[in-house]
Amino acid sequence: MEDTPANEDRVPGRRKTKELSATQRALGLLTRREHSRKELTRKLTSRGMDAAEVDAAVATLARDGWQDDVRFAESLVRARVSGGYGPMRIRAELATHGLDREAIATALDSFHGDWAEIASDLVRRRYGPVAALDLAQRRKAADFLIRRGFDSASVRGSTRSEVE
Repeated sequence: MEDTPANEDRVPGRRKTKELSATQRALGLLTRREHSRKELTRKLTSRGMDAAEVDAAVATLARDGWQDDVRFAESLVRARVSGGYGPMRIRAELATHGLDREAIATALDSFHGDWAEIASDLVRRRYGPVAALDLAQRRKAADFLIRRGFDSASVRGSTRSEVE
């Protein structure tokens, strides 16, 4: 039996993979989860694809409704809220994805929950009832909420007991 270079590289039982186009790769990424336009472009170009081909593919997918920055932003807001993050942290993360102020505001406005209630729930789950916390624990809880991106009104409301 003759050994040829093509046979040496092949793994038995596997077909030779063909090169995927930028559109096919982008669709593959979008079927897993939503991506912002900037994120999708960055991922594809970092994988060695031609920038002009990537831009054209992303524009086509956006035009056809496969990629939508507003839908991505709303999805990210839901995911971060369920993870216990506040509006300031979420706003900053959305800005890193290349979204404009209007898209960010629209996404945050689409959330119909109460930020103060979410902050209070986080404090109760992590530290117990607010009324039972001493001053040092309340400060610790407030620092935790600030790191999570909650505004001062939500932090104040969730770290003060109702009897004060």
